[in-house]
Amino acid sequence: MNQEISKSAPSVRITEVFLKLRGISAWTFAVFALVIWQATVVTRLQWDIHRGLGTSAFDVGLYDQGIWLMSRFKAPFVTLMGRNLLGDHSSLILLFVVPIYWLAPGTETLLALQAFVIAAGAIPIYFFARRTLQSSCLGFLMAVVWLVNPAVNGTNLENFHPDSFLGLLVPIALVCALSKKWLGYWIALGLCLLVKEDVVLIVLPLGVLLSVRGEKRRGLVTAVAGIVAALAGTFLLMRSLIGVPTRNGWRIPFGGVGGFIKECFTSPTNVLKHLSSDERPAYLWKMFAPLAFMSFLAPEVVMVSALVLFSNMVSTFWYQFHIEYHYSLVAVPALVLAVVVGAGRLRGRARYVVVGVVVTTSLLAANAWSYIPFRTDEYPHWASDYPVAQTSRDILRLIPEDASISVYHSLAPHVTHRVEVYMFPNPFSMLMYGTDVSTEGQRNSRADGVEYVIVPKQLDAKMALDVASISDEFVEFASNEDWQVFIRK
Repeated sequence: MNQEISKSAPSVRITEVFLKLRGISAWTFAVFALVIWQATVVTRLQWDIHRGLGTSAFDVGLYDQGIWLMSRFKAPFVTLMGRNLLGDHSSLILLFVVPIYWLAPGTETLLALQAFVIAAGAIPIYFFARRTLQSSCLGFLMAVVWLVNPAVNGTNLENFHPDSFLGLLVPIALVCALSKKWLGYWIALGLCLLVKEDVVLIVLPLGVLLSVRGEKRRGLVTAVAGIVAALAGTFLLMRSLIGVPTRNGWRIPFGGVGGFIKECFTSPTNVLKHLSSDERPAYLWKMFAPLAFMSFLAPEVVMVSALVLFSNMVSTFWYQFHIEYHYSLVAVPALVLAVVVGAGRLRGRARYVVVGVVVTTSLLAANAWSYIPFRTDEYPHWASDYPVAQTSRDILRLIPEDASISVYHSLAPHVTHRVEVYMFPNPFSMLMYGTDVSTEGQRNSRADGVEYVIVPKQLDAKMALDVASISDEFVEFASNEDWQVFIRK
């Protein structure tokens, strides 16, 4: 009798699982399918770009080398940039990637991880929208809004950055905060703080949002945690590893934070001219237009992204005020969820109208400003079968796996699993290397240990001079129609 019961137990469990699956909405299955499809499309495209030499030392090769070193229990001193990986940014979240590198190390792993993490941000948005708008269909449509957002896809196609984890963690933190699910909130918040020192720009206003919604103690703890994490990341971790708390102070106009604040009071017209210069107004348009400006139906939620948008507008760094780059990803979750919160305040058909308009404008913006998904033309890139890429693979097979090498920037992500690999002309003539910009163009002592140099046959004038400068130390070892290898004499 007992034997019959034990035999029937597995079938009972299978039946229970089947019944639970039958109870799941078709819209939920559709969201998960769409997330997997979108992430797979992005991954395949990014792999093709990478194999066609479309990635570079900055910002893929340096992360690959640093994480690989940690996975081999070595200090992550990244020779591609001359700095400790965790000193360049306090991205302790990368420690969670190390175990993955024990199984599948490589640039392609990072690109796939980024694609799936960012796409997964649609899942918490879906469940929150489904509950708030009382419609699985509307929840599905808001998931689509996230997946086609130009700033989201811009990050997906910009090499690899730890910021991509915020594409999932910030939506989770916001959804948990708005839903008062505090355990999930604190876990997501803690992980957010491990991503980068400047996450404080989201965490601080998130604390204010909680206070506005009556959670003053939790809001205060959130704000303090964000400030403490930023200070610890810069003044403890980064300064101890690279000697300075940050290398990006030059991005603030008018001489830094103090100069900018002073300019706001003494010459506000100069500040206004700066904020309206270049393509900064267009940047704000591209952040809000895909959502048909419906985010402002819940201005208190939009406010969570205010500091990020303001800092990007103020910055002199061109990439920060263009949606194609990773600096904008962290601002998108609050803007999308603000649409959900705002639409939830409406009744009946008004909710469907708002979401319908937002989906329409999002798809139009995706077709105009981002390449996948749903764009009508192909993303321009060299494919993996591009002849120059094929000949590069032939030439790299000749290089010993443990050799110290200096290579052309687009070759770097393909040869980073070694202790010493440099982006030519480093370390012979320092370029974007270390923390002291005054050493640009100088020779680094590490140059004496370089064994191989790999560069294209077609050289621009500057690179030709750099190659000529090492002719006394190196002789040609091998070449083909596109590439040449030099070996130390």
